[in-house]
Amino acid sequence: MATRPEDPREPKKSRTNRWQTKLVQPTVHAPGDFKSLATPVHRGSTVLFDRQADVIDDWRQTEHGYSYGLYGTPTVLELGARIAEMEGAFHTFIVPGGQAAIALTYLTFCRSGSHALVPISGYGPNREMGEGLLKGLGIEVEAYDPLVGSGVAALIRPNTALIWTESPGSVTMEVQDVPAIVAAAHARGVPVALDNTYAAGVLFDAFAHGIDVSIQALTKYVGGHSDLLLGSMSVNCKETYESAGAVYKQLGMAVSPDDCSLALRGLQTLGVRLAHLESATLEIAHWLQHQPPVESVFHPALPSCPGHVHWQRDFTGSSGVFSILFAPQIACAQVAAFVDALELFRIGFSWGGVTSLVLAYPTLDRAGKDYGGRLVRLNIGLEETADLIADLDRAIRVMQEES
Repeated sequence: MATRPEDPREPKKSRTNRWQTKLVQPTVHAPGDFKSLATPVHRGSTVLFDRQADVIDDWRQTEHGYSYGLYGTPTVLELGARIAEMEGAFHTFIVPGGQAAIALTYLTFCRSGSHALVPISGYGPNREMGEGLLKGLGIEVEAYDPLVGSGVAALIRPNTALIWTESPGSVTMEVQDVPAIVAAAHARGVPVALDNTYAAGVLFDAFAHGIDVSIQALTKYVGGHSDLLLGSMSVNCKETYESAGAVYKQLGMAVSPDDCSLALRGLQTLGVRLAHLESATLEIAHWLQHQPPVESVFHPALPSCPGHVHWQRDFTGSSGVFSILFAPQIACAQVAAFVDALELFRIGFSWGGVTSLVLAYPTLDRAGKDYGGRLVRLNIGLEETADLIADLDRAIRVMQEES
């Protein structure tokens, strides 16, 4: 009969210890050759070493072996490796959320006295970080017109350390000319980061378009079910990997292996979910274009969306979030009535999950534009498309009755 191999979890000494000690350091009884389609969930903070000479405290666990759970268990590193493979990145860091990925990116490139650029259409908390934490650290973050394209060159200063892009932008959905921005930035030696959450890292090839860092809120399309918070920072080269890794270690950006296992599961269905969402969202967006109270539909695949030509050139598809702008005669109270009347669309932040969501933006800040509280963002989920259209149709009628 074959002898069961030594298990590193077992105590090295005699098994004649008292029962209290055996509870703490048990003998492993289950056979260790279990095979499954599911990625194992490895929880743990302490990493065991065979000898004192093997002890190392290094965040580069993919190169030097495991040292501490803070830098990731096998479950965490597996998720990072799969995101990197999907995006074509040199390496992907998994962090606690999209905002954590934004912070890690800023602190990788910017120091006190640095200048950074962020599109005014970017994720709100990104801009808030610039006006709050980063300003306090002596880092100036300047908002710029997302449609400036190569004109961003005029905004680059000698101390510009980073340019952010987000395409399409949050809420107002401007599609940026990322290649033009990259060319202008790289001509001055400035790295460019992209929030690539809308494209789930796959509908826009960030690194093929010259991006240096691609971040995602894995909370959204990768997670896919509104039940986890995770982010990713994917880098294009070893130099950035080393710089980001040093900051990553010092910030202690530990993530839950359980959340990572949910994200790994989400990756398996990402393709079919994105395909359905693109089809359903386009059908709904086209229907809304023909509704009299709707002035504009901001969906990247429609000509009415700012920067649509860039989407046509650079993207391989669209996903499930877009915005509508009601006509000038629609009052804020009517917009609120529309949102409140929806039954299948639930009111809430975020997007990318299986449930359709809606949110109005009555105080949206966009330079040179006044949307008058008439802008509403929709996230399309996996409900039947006809049911969602019926829900929107009924809510529009309720809104019109409020006039």
